[in-house]
Amino acid sequence: MIPALVAAVTAAAALAGLAVLFGTGSWRSAMRVLLDLLTAAGLLRLAGGQGWPDLAAAAAIVLLRRLLWAALTAGGPPGQVRNPPSRAPDAPG
Repeated sequence: MIPALVAAVTAAAALAGLAVLFGTGSWRSAMRVLLDLLTAAGLLRLAGGQGWPDLAAAAAIVLLRRLLWAALTAGGPPGQVRNPPSRAPDAPG
């Protein structure tokens, strides 16, 4: 039963990612939805088997999601200027 549920969540992740992509036009939002639902599928897979290889697979999925999202959000659009944080007038220095 769990493998079928994992397959269903994985398929739903792909469909939801495509729906967000076509609905909003934002590939970053679509990627975020896809990665979150694939993480859910990995955690469901972990619920089915409780061995070390399954735990390592779930940890790898979470790590991959975090690294991929960090890489996607690392750089802003070119030409974007970020203002430095302002200090309070009574701050020393």
